[in-house]
Amino acid sequence: MKIFGCAVTIVLASLNMLNASCSSPEEKPAEETTAEVKKDSSAFVSIFNGKNLDGWKGDTVYWRVENGNLVGEITPATLLKTNSFIVWQGGEPGDFELKLEVKISKDGNSGINYRSEIFPDVPNALKGYQADIDGKISYTGQNYEERGRTTLAYRGEIVTVDSGQIAGNVKNNAWQLRKVTGSLGSSDSLKALIKYEDWNKVHLIVKGNRLQHYVNDILMSDVTDEDTINRKFKGLLGVQVHVGPPMKVEYRNIEIRQ
Repeated sequence: MKIFGCAVTIVLASLNMLNASCSSPEEKPAEETTAEVKKDSSAFVSIFNGKNLDGWKGDTVYWRVENGNLVGEITPATLLKTNSFIVWQGGEPGDFELKLEVKISKDGNSGINYRSEIFPDVPNALKGYQADIDGKISYTGQNYEERGRTTLAYRGEIVTVDSGQIAGNVKNNAWQLRKVTGSLGSSDSLKALIKYEDWNKVHLIVKGNRLQHYVNDILMSDVTDEDTINRKFKGLLGVQVHVGPPMKVEYRNIEIRQ
């Protein structure tokens, strides 16, 4: 009887294993599915189609599309009296990451403005944070506030910005209520990592009151803005051609993740 009982047990176990192998695969838990959706929704999205200026607004005397690139150019016949921007019309990003590539001529001066606002009474002007870009690589990577507090962080600096009225707190084109709290490397050592008159990758990570500017995957400036009077948490996004000699700047592969 014991042998017979063991045989029955073995047969039943085999049937259970067979049923398990034939059953349909288990569905993923709801939380796993939700996580996958969130991951997909946070992907980078292109905001420049490389064909025309759809979705952007600026002065077409200075801005055009050429060879798939967004091109800003000043010629001897079109010299500027004020800086001119072309502005993305897709909203006012708050917390976001922006990735793009940029190439600028040796005499060029440009920048990527974000969390900005239209500056009244001046055509195509923005006021706000700027990731600086220039052909001589004197300023590329720094954080400059256009028509505001001016330089917040030079290349290589980790900075905390304190509150104050703009009048009386700007000197030598820099905000006086800023504290350098750390170093990312010397300005010259970081400059050596930026290509001259060639394509460079720019990556901005903007979250809360922390503003990080990367060039070629290297952190160039890091600002924590504690200025409750002047800081902004959302605003317009645009790129610039600057007053000065004839120049050309090109942008491509412009992508944002909000």
